[in-house]
Amino acid sequence: MRESSNPVFRSLPKGQQGGYAQFGTNAAGFGAATAQADPYAAQPYTTDRQQAGVSRPLTIDDVVTKTGITLAVVAVMGVLSYFMVSMNTGLMMPFVLVGGLGGFALIMIATFGRKQDNPAIVLSYAALEGVFLGAASFLFANLVSTGGPGMIAQAIFGTVGVFVGMLVVYKTGAIRVTPKFTRMLVAALFGVMAIALLNLVLGLFGVGGGEGFGLRSGGPLAIIFSLVCIGLAAFMFLIDFDSADQLIRAGAPEKAAWGIALGLTVTLVWLYLEILRLLSYFNSD
Repeated sequence: MRESSNPVFRSLPKGQQGGYAQFGTNAAGFGAATAQADPYAAQPYTTDRQQAGVSRPLTIDDVVTKTGITLAVVAVMGVLSYFMVSMNTGLMMPFVLVGGLGGFALIMIATFGRKQDNPAIVLSYAALEGVFLGAASFLFANLVSTGGPGMIAQAIFGTVGVFVGMLVVYKTGAIRVTPKFTRMLVAALFGVMAIALLNLVLGLFGVGGGEGFGLRSGGPLAIIFSLVCIGLAAFMFLIDFDSADQLIRAGAPEKAAWGIALGLTVTLVWLYLEILRLLSYFNSD
């Protein structure tokens, strides 16, 4: 199995067996051939429960259901957070910090502790991320810019549109997910992360008037950087779909759907924030 650029997917076990419902029609051809050529994908994904005949294999319905539940928790907590902040702006920064740092901590626990298929961790992450997104959305829509709720709706529609579009691209095989494609995307992702971190450090030291390279200042360079991030997040979906597809064909246990839901949610959150940030540039005074 090819490794995903999403660390949550990359930590999921690998395996190879055949035939369950899949994300794309190309899975039985190109994907299966690649899996057979991968020596690390030779062992089936099994657990004690599977060996005892208790756990059934993962299906596409499991993935859709668990992802839908996770995103529903994010949405509900996001709406509650937004309205609470709108009534008391003093809650904005605590919500951003608690939600953002708490969500990051759970991602680290899930990834490095190999607990990414634990529903309690996944749903706790979704709740914290919803709190963060609600407060961050209020910040970008009402304080950083003048876009208001309409801008948030545009960001949501944009995020859904990109997700659906990339799913269609994957299903039709318009872009093949190859090892070379994955390596290029991972390299670009780490490059963007390094540049963003350097920009933050320079800003903290007062370089560029506290804006560093100006990657988040709202200028032309900031717009280009946001577009690059949006593009990377979109292409990450292709690799994540492929990783999920291979887990289904590998006969992973049904609870692996929680790990897939977590990985997709991480990418969706990043994409939404980048689209929201980009829209705020065009709606600033």
